[in-house]
Amino acid sequence: MIIKEDAMGQFVGLDVSLHETAVCAVDADDGHVIWRGSCGSTPEAIAATVGEHAPTVVRLGLETGTLSPWLARGLEALGLPVVCLDARQAKAVLSLRINKSDANDAHGLAELVRSGWYRQIQVKSQAAYQLQALVGARAQLVKIKVDLMNQMRGLLRTFGLVVGKGGGGKFDERVRELIAEDGALRTPIEALLCSWRQVCEQIGVLDRRLVAVAKRSATIRRLMTVPGIGVVAATAYAAMIDDPSRFARSASVGAYVGLTPRRHQTGELDYTGRISKRGDPLVRSYLYEAAGVVLHRMRRPSWLKSWGRKLVNRLGFKKAAVAVARKLAVILHRIWIDGSRFAWSREQATV
Repeated sequence: MIIKEDAMGQFVGLDVSLHETAVCAVDADDGHVIWRGSCGSTPEAIAATVGEHAPTVVRLGLETGTLSPWLARGLEALGLPVVCLDARQAKAVLSLRINKSDANDAHGLAELVRSGWYRQIQVKSQAAYQLQALVGARAQLVKIKVDLMNQMRGLLRTFGLVVGKGGGGKFDERVRELIAEDGALRTPIEALLCSWRQVCEQIGVLDRRLVAVAKRSATIRRLMTVPGIGVVAATAYAAMIDDPSRFARSASVGAYVGLTPRRHQTGELDYTGRISKRGDPLVRSYLYEAAGVVLHRMRRPSWLKSWGRKLVNRLGFKKAAVAVARKLAVILHRIWIDGSRFAWSREQATV
């Protein structure tokens, strides 16, 4: 439905779903609706619709989501001034509307980009998303592997059979020993064990792929000089950051990965809460694991371990591990920016 056309410029909001995208164009001058409708959820279909109904578009906005990186890169390649909006902020604004619909959400997004009151999310490069997919697929397979092991342990325990600790080849051998004389139990356990072996094999395939990526990347190899940071954690971190120059200060990375505490202040009330847990949960978990390595398993003396152990004595392990994980996020960014390696002594450290 066309309401009015205006040559001064338009702002466009897109509410994206899997097959169809709601489109709303508003006038740049007074904000009245110029056109509302829908089109297919492809860059070409959206570009054709915007070109027809908002030919002098000033800015085009869509929320972050699974299709957002692909659509944003495609629209940008077609010459459209697209911005990706923080979905949390957009949700807070759109929730003020009485009626919830795709058309109303598209209108709200158009008003949001017209007002300029939005937080733009940088769309990472395709290479970064490819690395993220590699690390994420490995993490899912590791989870499946652990689940299968726990399923077998639980089934065997029902019959008084205890596998014991350990994994890998020892786990396989131990399970085979326990089911060797029980034909009825052998069938379900063998099915789970076969699946477990296949998952382990595919994890090995992805691990070798990650090692090959690290060998080709000088940045990832430098990140791996930080204690506790292996090839998986370094690759996941590199995929999350993508472009280190988008952070003006290395300290900002701690907040970006969700390792800084929330703060609530109003009137006379002012308290600090738990960490925000915003950002990539997988990278956050890898940094926390690396912090545990630094605090407990690393034997080589370093300023980072000394600093962390003091926090353990004062705050306890969990809070100290979070602080060390946040420090690791900052150190990794600084190493990336400087092109340096981890400094083990305080005199050599730059962070």
